[in-house]
Amino acid sequence: MPRLHMHVTDAAESPLRLALHELRGRLETPDHFPPTAQAEADSAARAPRIPAADGAVAGEHTLEDATDLPLFTLAPAGSPDLDQAVFLARRPGGGYRVHHALADIAAFVTPGGALDAEAHHRVTTLHFPDERVPLYPPVLSEGAACLLPDRDRPAVLWQLDLDADGAPAGVRVRRALVRSRAGLDHAAVQKTLDDGTAEEPLALLREIGQLREEQEVARGAISLNVPEQDIVEEDGRYRLAYRAPLPVHGWHAQISLLTGMAAAELMLSAGTGILRTLPSPALAQGGHPSPEGSVARLRLTARALGVDWPHHTSYAALLRTLDPRRPAHAAFLQDCTALLRGAGYTAFDGTAPPASEVLHAAVAAPYAHATAPLRRLVDRYTSELCLAASAGTEAPSWVRGALAGLPEEMELGTRRAHRVERACADLVEAALLRDRVGEVFEGMVVEIQEADPTQGTVHLVDPAVIGPVEAAPEGPALPLGRRIPVRLAEADPGHRPVRFTAA
Repeated sequence: MPRLHMHVTDAAESPLRLALHELRGRLETPDHFPPTAQAEADSAARAPRIPAADGAVAGEHTLEDATDLPLFTLAPAGSPDLDQAVFLARRPGGGYRVHHALADIAAFVTPGGALDAEAHHRVTTLHFPDERVPLYPPVLSEGAACLLPDRDRPAVLWQLDLDADGAPAGVRVRRALVRSRAGLDHAAVQKTLDDGTAEEPLALLREIGQLREEQEVARGAISLNVPEQDIVEEDGRYRLAYRAPLPVHGWHAQISLLTGMAAAELMLSAGTGILRTLPSPALAQGGHPSPEGSVARLRLTARALGVDWPHHTSYAALLRTLDPRRPAHAAFLQDCTALLRGAGYTAFDGTAPPASEVLHAAVAAPYAHATAPLRRLVDRYTSELCLAASAGTEAPSWVRGALAGLPEEMELGTRRAHRVERACADLVEAALLRDRVGEVFEGMVVEIQEADPTQGTVHLVDPAVIGPVEAAPEGPALPLGRRIPVRLAEADPGHRPVRFTAA
């Protein structure tokens, strides 16, 4: 699911980068791996082991050789942790075959070891605008486990068959040795697709992606194309520049969604698994949301930004009309990520939960986190569960033993990632406005505190900044849903976030 994407483009020793460095210290984000965990990673990088089912004799298993598959990775230019590669083909008689290779991090992590413990402590890779705090040591996540071009790598290899309409027609999962043929970036692939020079596996990415998007619309799912933000320094001041996702971003994302949905179905059929779930009330899509609800707040945000949201139009339908190349729409899409924060994890062992408890409302189907094994802890367990389900065997005891605690671990890690995102957003907003303290802006009051209507949240019209606002001394309560002039009272990057008072 989408997260905020912010990138700093100024000098390495700039005040903003120094403030981000200080922020990592305040948030107590780890700056190194414990020596025992690092030693395990270094050793595993030299000699990865092939995970085997419980009771298997050491050295009994060998990897299937799938290095003949001309897989390729597709990621933003310079991405260091390539954890998935694909190859697309037509099936004889019609339809499509998707080969989706995922980094087999379990080949490098010993259950119960120091590296495993550190991964359970970190839970996810943390993303800051200037750098990342990885889940696994770079010797693995950027090296031995990474699906780098022209390197043989252990992988969990999915084979997903689709019919002519892009609907699932069969799935198989196994361990294999793979070799990526090329590391491609989205912009280059989009260019070849647009000018007609793309070879068939890339051309099929568009063909299959568009069919899957049609399937998504038919399910009533939500597609959220969140633009990236560049924090650009000009003449000592900062500004935000939005970069809209290319169509190929969406088509590639459909492959990941397809695998995540297939993983959920495999685990449900086996009766043991862990799903990413989002209850429908969290995405109350329609005409009459509660005034205090998240959707109601988004409607006010849309008004503040001049985004037309007819009352009869659902949230899902609105998103498909937005153009992330337009600054107002881009800013609104950034805010929309908040609605996905009601998601959680549902684990089960022995009996699948009722259908009402396994749905991810944004996907409009059962769904599992599966395709980011180098960046998210739970994906390692999803791979093992799906390998067992596909083979008709029981999952390893170390996987089943961790299932009950994984939802809480993932929730804690997800909350930590959200705190990082919010703290980075606060810091960047303060950097944008640091030289404008005392100025008056126009903003929409999008939220007020029930216990104290003189305190609330304002969304500026320009720049698209959100911050706390308080009513003027001796003034009236804040008017929810109305535009008012507000004065910037504070903006000190790294020390005090933006704060406004009604002017």
